[in-house]
Amino acid sequence: MQVYTHGDKAAMLDRFSDWTLQLAKRLPSAIPHALSRVIPSSCILCGSSGDTALCNTCDEHFLATRDHRCRQCGLPVSSSENHHTQRCGTCLATPRAFDATIVVADYAAPLDQLVLALKFGNRLALAPLFARRLHQAIRQTDMPMPELLTAVPLGDKRLTERGFNQALEIARPLARMLAIPLAPQLLARTRETLMQSRLHPDERHRNIRQAFVPKPYATKHIQGRHVAVVDDVMTTGETLNEVAATLKRCGASRVTNLVFARTPLK
Repeated sequence: MQVYTHGDKAAMLDRFSDWTLQLAKRLPSAIPHALSRVIPSSCILCGSSGDTALCNTCDEHFLATRDHRCRQCGLPVSSSENHHTQRCGTCLATPRAFDATIVVADYAAPLDQLVLALKFGNRLALAPLFARRLHQAIRQTDMPMPELLTAVPLGDKRLTERGFNQALEIARPLARMLAIPLAPQLLARTRETLMQSRLHPDERHRNIRQAFVPKPYATKHIQGRHVAVVDDVMTTGETLNEVAATLKRCGASRVTNLVFARTPLK
């Protein structure tokens, strides 16, 4: 029988303490990520208890109304603005790589809290809700249905820090609802970029320019197809425009943005 001295026991305790410390460092990000999928929680907007991240009352009150929006960039427009083209003046004057944008709501209070809760609060139960509302918005338009779905890719560093790609979390249930293939790895980021929301408008194009490349096998899946790109928020559209330009260079016939929230003009 092996006999442990006081020194042996102290060393074992030190190793155990190191192990528990490393485990504790991982748990804060790992547990919410896993539990947010299965444990009911209170409504993010009103705090009422229930088994969904957004109660039915808040869902209907804040997300049921559809605004008039530019068909191409998704910004709100008046019902009479460019009635025939259904495009805003900026889109008529400025060429864009993407062909259309479908939006659920403005990125403004209180709905911005939903996006922040998904992206930074690990409230992954919101992703199917975003997908459901996007599905409803798509069905309410006369735009052609996409043939392939993908999501704006994250850089490796940000994906490691966050533990998930919020755009892909929305795209997965949406692909099932639309009954179209999901291709989560069509594109890759060539480099880590700064967060677009923190940059001056003049810096955003330079920050995201040539930031995406197709995966080696992707071109054959893209050529001649209508590709829809999912993201949680569209700010100025620079990121989605760069994604669309990359897809068009690979032969996509049409690119449609599917975004939950669109930052309105100030």
